[in-house]
Amino acid sequence: MILVIALIALVVWATVATVVELRRDGYHRAPTDWSRIGGRDIHQQAESGHGYR
Repeated sequence: MILVIALIALVVWATVATVVELRRDGYHRAPTDWSRIGGRDIHQQAESGHGYR
């Protein structure tokens, strides 16, 4: 029973620490700026009848 309580305490501590760190690092979703991505479109070179992964 002590091990179960210790495991639950560890899970709670890890969850709280994760939430705190995610709030602190300033991470936020941002839309992709397609003008900054180089290269070509995959569909321009795709061949008919081939399965691309």
